[in-house]
Amino acid sequence: MSKARILIVDDEESTRDLFAELLQRWGYDVDQTADGHGALKLATETHPDVIISDLVMPKLDGLALVRALREEQPDTPVVIITGKGTIDAAVEAVREGVFDFVEKPLDPARLKVILTRALEKKQTLHEMQVLRRRLGQVDAGVGLVGSSPPMRKAMELVEKVAPSKASVVITGQSGTGKEMIARAIHQLSPRRDKPFIAINCSAIPATLIESEMFGHERGAFTGADQRRLGAWELADGGTLFLDEVGEIPVELQAKFLRVIEEERLRRLGGKNEISVDVRVVCATNRDLKEEIKAQRFREDLYFRLNVFHINLAPLKERRDDIPVLVQHFIDKFSKEGGKKLQGVSNAAMKLLSDYAWPGNIRELRNTLERAVILCGVGLIEPEHLPSELAGGGGESAYLKLPYGLPLREVEKEYLLATLGRLQNNKARTAQALGISEKTLYNKLYRYSGRGPRTKDEESSEEEVIDPAEIKVTGIG
Repeated sequence: MSKARILIVDDEESTRDLFAELLQRWGYDVDQTADGHGALKLATETHPDVIISDLVMPKLDGLALVRALREEQPDTPVVIITGKGTIDAAVEAVREGVFDFVEKPLDPARLKVILTRALEKKQTLHEMQVLRRRLGQVDAGVGLVGSSPPMRKAMELVEKVAPSKASVVITGQSGTGKEMIARAIHQLSPRRDKPFIAINCSAIPATLIESEMFGHERGAFTGADQRRLGAWELADGGTLFLDEVGEIPVELQAKFLRVIEEERLRRLGGKNEISVDVRVVCATNRDLKEEIKAQRFREDLYFRLNVFHINLAPLKERRDDIPVLVQHFIDKFSKEGGKKLQGVSNAAMKLLSDYAWPGNIRELRNTLERAVILCGVGLIEPEHLPSELAGGGGESAYLKLPYGLPLREVEKEYLLATLGRLQNNKARTAQALGISEKTLYNKLYRYSGRGPRTKDEESSEEEVIDPAEIKVTGIG
């Protein structure tokens, strides 16, 4: 393993020599220069792993160097050396993106810790860049940004399974980026130049799903005035992504299993079988083993699909990624809108970091798109964030329930609390909870004490009872 390379920038030769001697003793390769201009030239030539720079220097000072490096080498950590009277400036430098700072007189133990952390950060960023380059055209903007342990583990699994034809099941809450992981698998596979067809199984009516998946011949049923290819044929040679695979009607699951195993299908109304070569990737926010127990999902289909499993952690379990995701989305939406935002204030970042994010990355993305529109220039402040964040951040993001509450009541309290936090928006609530809107409406109706809905009531969502009429108990 090659030695890490450190660049020391200081106009005082004695300080440079002191740092160089210490770093060489620790096993690092060291380069030196007396000013910021020399540092920029050397950084371009030698690509140092870490830069240690004095803050106060003639011509190009440490802060100006940091700004210039942000354009040229944004992933290189910079450690600032500060003397008496420059602490305020050092704090400003940290805001500009400096990794950390050390004070004179030098404390070698502190410097060693800072360098170790800086090199770990550099290594993590490097690993992320290598993988992202290999992800080809996958948009890293949704779900593939982050270096937290759960995210790195997921990306490592993607890299391992992608070259094979093995079926993959991706699990995780709604909004965690399951489709982006599926696209990453496709882009890293030998099928990258073939179609990637995504189907949301919960969005297709049960009466149409067979035709959508397998296609139909002209005259196969009323209204079938021409032949239509299904998703399976359209994905031939490529990847078929089945989102919310647990929503496939159980009576159709045997046909899915047969097509996967035999790689042949027959269109509705067709006489001939058609060969298809398709890699299947599925996603679900349901527990398919529980669905099997309830006889809503075939066990043989589950084992055929679940050759390889990738689970995506909810955003609240990968909070280390939130600042990186926040900056990514700000950069993305600022560029798209032609705006110049510096970032997020400390107060706004605290709200973003403390919030529970029931809608995960999708909710964070939408929140920041709105904030960029409202802010326009400067820093995003708490007033640019939705009221559910700015009105209490972390505390209001949690629900307190008494011990001993029946599970049915726990579900009811949690569902209604989520509905209230999302301003009674049923579509967003269903998305945040990882259930279909139909399921949400049925639960609300059941909580009202009116029993199951009739077919006529199900056909008109406006007839569903208002949640305010449901008695809520037990929230503490």
